Amino acid sequence: MTVAELHLLPSAEKLKIIEALWADLAADSDSLESPAWHGEELLKTEVALTAGTVEVLDWQAAKKELRTRFE
Repeated sequence: MTVAELHLLPSAEKLKIIEALWADLAADSDSLESPAWHGEELLKTEVALTAGTVEVLDWQAAKKELRTRFE
C-alpha cells in the first residue's frame, strides 16, 4: 500500500492500521531505541515541573486545548 492509497482510506480504516502497526512495534519494543531527543525533552519537562513553570492539565483539558489550537 502506498502513502497515496493511505490518504484515500476512511478514518476508521486508518485507525485500524495504526493500531496494527503499534501492536507490531510494541511486540518487539526491545529492538527499538528511543532517540536522544526524547530523553532531553523528558528532562526539560521534569525541570519545568519541579520549578513550577508549566501548567499541568488533565487529559480531557489537554485534548480540548490541542483541538482548539490545531483545528
